[in-house]
Amino acid sequence: MGRTIDRTADSDRPRVLLGVAGGIAAYKSAELLRRLTESGHSVRVVPTESALNFVGAATFEALSGQPVHTGVFTDVPSVQHVRLGQEADLVVVAPATADLLARAAAGRADDLLTGSLLVARCPVVFAPAMHTEMWLHPATRANVATLRARGSVVLEPASGRLTGKDTGPGRLADPAEIAELARLLLERPDALPRDLEGRRVVVSAGGTREPLDPVRFLGNRSSGRQGYAVAKVAAQRGARVTLVAGHTAELADPAAVEVVRVGSALEMREAMHEAAKGADALVMSAAVADFRPSGLATHKIKKDGSEPPPLSLAVNPDILAELVAAREPGQVIVGFAAETGDETTEFLDYGRRKLASKGCDLLLVNWVGEGGAFENSDNQGWLLGADGSETAVPVGSKALLASRLWDAVAARL
Repeated sequence: MGRTIDRTADSDRPRVLLGVAGGIAAYKSAELLRRLTESGHSVRVVPTESALNFVGAATFEALSGQPVHTGVFTDVPSVQHVRLGQEADLVVVAPATADLLARAAAGRADDLLTGSLLVARCPVVFAPAMHTEMWLHPATRANVATLRARGSVVLEPASGRLTGKDTGPGRLADPAEIAELARLLLERPDALPRDLEGRRVVVSAGGTREPLDPVRFLGNRSSGRQGYAVAKVAAQRGARVTLVAGHTAELADPAAVEVVRVGSALEMREAMHEAAKGADALVMSAAVADFRPSGLATHKIKKDGSEPPPLSLAVNPDILAELVAAREPGQVIVGFAAETGDETTEFLDYGRRKLASKGCDLLLVNWVGEGGAFENSDNQGWLLGADGSETAVPVGSKALLASRLWDAVAARL
């Protein structure tokens, strides 16, 4: 018999319905559940009966603090198959198996999860997980197209190790990424339209490291989170994405994104010019070091009590300016600028000057101060356009900022 839950404590928390279908990736739903609850959401888990073969109801109940049911005949007086969907602010199905996608596309209501999907009027997100052959099968592709046409978000799965020795597309996206996109859709329900289908985009992210000796380097505080968010959102809006990644805070590769790893500014320059060939849009969000040591010491510089040798610096290339100069017809180019302002000039004025000097189409200007921009999950700024437009991007998740950026890029494409 189900427990009675006091919802008064949850009344001001976003209500998420977490559906779990019966696939091996169901074990990852526990991690997703933990992330959602710890970030302040009230989560009700609705598994399919087969999902409980992989993760027991007790696990979901312990992590969510809510009862777990699978059928429509449990707690009949509360009409759960209607109430749960009606009350949800967001529905996330992870993993969404081929069978679950088929039943949802057909409008089936033969268990508590599919019944709840039919009455939900909030954003609905499916995170697929299945073998590559299932994901690529025409029936699954048709079901995905049907669900997307009805307004549901069907995420692109990751590529990687599946069950057994199989690898390929169909792996469940990382739970942290699903949680990030769930927050985005709670902030902005229309953040993931499929308006970049058929486009190829290139994004740079993270900081560069400029070697000083075999041990030390010059670097900066960039975590890469904003650039990764830009790449994730682009992929889920339908683009083919290449992410040129410098040093990052041990971030997992985004789903459906090709990642090219680099270290120094010169390596990033080479990788960006190569990836830019034939691309529709370039987003230079990496924090590229302005300078590098003129020479690389062949051994570790010792601390022996004497004064250290003077550090001679060379200027790194301006990758953004080079990409603008070499742009192909129709290419949209976006730059990022982290500014502080000073006693004489506002940070936004510095941004306007940089936009004019770089010649890019759009420039996202972040204010960098106490707790601003770097190493945070949230961000804000101004999106400046070469056409004179200036759009404030209020504080929110970095994925929210990324969605606003892609709105502007899609409009120009």
